[in-house]
Amino acid sequence: MAASALVLSPTTPTSYHRIISPTLRIPTDTQLPIPVGLLACQRDPLLRELVSQVISCTVSQAAPVEKRAKKGKDQTPKESLLEVILHDTILFPEGGGQPNDIGTIKTYNGELWDVIDVKRHGGHAVHYVRVKNNDVDGAIKAFSPSSTVGIALGDAGFQRRLDHMCMHTSQHLLSAVLDRLNLPTLSWSLTAFPVPSYVEIPRAMTPEEIVSVQETANRYVFEGRQVHVEVEELEQEFVPDVAKTETGRSVGKSLPADYTGGVKRTVIIDRVDRNPCCGTHLPSLNNLQLFLLPQTEGLCRAVTTSARLYFLAGPRLITYLTSTHSLLTSTSLILSCGAPQVPERVQQVVGDRKKATKRVEDLESELAISIGRDLAATYSGAGSTTVLHKHRIDDASNPIAFLTAISFAFAEALPGSGTPPPYLLILSSSPSAQTTSSTTVIILFGSDEKNVKEVGNALRASLNIKGGGKGTRWSGKFTGVWKDTREGAVVDNVLKGVNVSPA
Repeated sequence: MAASALVLSPTTPTSYHRIISPTLRIPTDTQLPIPVGLLACQRDPLLRELVSQVISCTVSQAAPVEKRAKKGKDQTPKESLLEVILHDTILFPEGGGQPNDIGTIKTYNGELWDVIDVKRHGGHAVHYVRVKNNDVDGAIKAFSPSSTVGIALGDAGFQRRLDHMCMHTSQHLLSAVLDRLNLPTLSWSLTAFPVPSYVEIPRAMTPEEIVSVQETANRYVFEGRQVHVEVEELEQEFVPDVAKTETGRSVGKSLPADYTGGVKRTVIIDRVDRNPCCGTHLPSLNNLQLFLLPQTEGLCRAVTTSARLYFLAGPRLITYLTSTHSLLTSTSLILSCGAPQVPERVQQVVGDRKKATKRVEDLESELAISIGRDLAATYSGAGSTTVLHKHRIDDASNPIAFLTAISFAFAEALPGSGTPPPYLLILSSSPSAQTTSSTTVIILFGSDEKNVKEVGNALRASLNIKGGGKGTRWSGKFTGVWKDTREGAVVDNVLKGVNVSPA
């Protein structure tokens, strides 16, 4: 992930996490796990290191071997993992649409262990720790219950967390502004860095609406609206049902049925939005820098339609602007113009390319007619027979269409009327630069269906040509290097054994 230019406070403000229930307490007994909703990563999203205690450690179930693994494919189970529950953690477990954190755990013996995933099981955060050298017994010993460990996000883990916080807080802000246009957020996706994330809304937006939403969101960003979290005890009977649109589509998601943490967490953007959420959020919108809505995408389902509105903020916005500027600069250099002239120059290049393509097609058509007539000139008159093979070295964009045009020109140029004179022709074409993966195309056509089928089968058998046909036409492809003294000679020998007679 690219380095971020965000300027963050060294610590999270003490007013960020607010417990509003008089009876709710953060467990201090290190023999008990703090539930999801009150974790250190949720209380202090800028905290990068923490000392905690091991509650439990078990071997994670190995992933089953793929039942229909292809022959020769490695069928060994995935690496061994431990499932570790700690008293507290700064590593966020996946939830609320936000992916999990990654980091390290330092055990009492000084060893560093990679945490590759964190998930919520019921109300607890479970760390998936990679076992070193497949020494499961040694790993379990290192994570003995009650032992003290150090947890760290590390640079990579914090950059990942920072990106997730920027995009997640941006989504709350964007959804709040969209609500004012009666555009509820049906769902959202925090995509993998650096792809733009999106919210799904009931309909597409006009360009004017997009500009208005972007300006409003940016105003709140520049004002530096504060963000804080209110936490209270969860009373299941008071959890509201998920709202639905007129078409019956759910707006957002309900509380997971398996959540047993007993904590209700609400994220509040000062005078803008308040929404239940378990994710980590920035303490201020000011850290989001700019806000961008680069594109929309319409979706059609069986009974409903909706649209995706894409957005960028924080590190993703910086990466997006950097890559876009790099592409624009490279394109302007290629086109020998300034960046503002790129659209006009590209339009000119596309127009010139279309004219050139049309000109080539016209010339190829004229050439095909000329070649076909020259081949027809080899026909000597009534009672004669034309059997020949014509090979070309050609880099035509569509060689099989070019050879087909030659075949039609040949048939039209043959003398006589009524019953056509007997003939059998093979046209082949290879690219000028050939390799073992090059393709030579072959067209076979004649006056007698039986002859065409016979020669086509012979070519398939002798040159391993893949092809087929119907009636008096047959086509195929040869893969490899075509040489007149080798493959060409085979074709000529096949033709010598054919008895061509009037149809």
